[in-house]
Amino acid sequence: MENYYHNVQYYETDKMGVTHHSNYIRWMEEARIDFFKKLGFDYLDFENVGVFSPVVGLNNIRYKKPSTVGDCIEIIVNVKSYNRLILEMHYIMKKENTIIFEGESSHCFIKENGKIIKLGDENFKSLHEKLLELTNKDE
Repeated sequence: MENYYHNVQYYETDKMGVTHHSNYIRWMEEARIDFFKKLGFDYLDFENVGVFSPVVGLNNIRYKKPSTVGDCIEIIVNVKSYNRLILEMHYIMKKENTIIFEGESSHCFIKENGKIIKLGDENFKSLHEKLLELTNKDE
């Protein structure tokens, strides 16, 4: 799958001229939304039927090198694990082929009332199948 690219903006940097650490989490979300679009699922598809996928964990966050305004950041997104209830994503961010950030996010799927649901069966069966396929490729 094609990777996601983000150009660092001036407002994303701090007084020292480097990207503020909070922006990497935002870029994870941008890349994840793009990842789902490339799989054929817009986040709005979920919301339109009352399904949401909140972040339930951020793990193994590693800031390795700084980025600055104007840098083009390549973001590689992979499915780390998936079991119908929890989806774990892995992110690698690179600047000029050098890894500058690595991290993971965990997500569940819920209805508007907050009840956790499983994907598959009647809930996004084709997405469930694609996630299983991507998980099996990593094993």
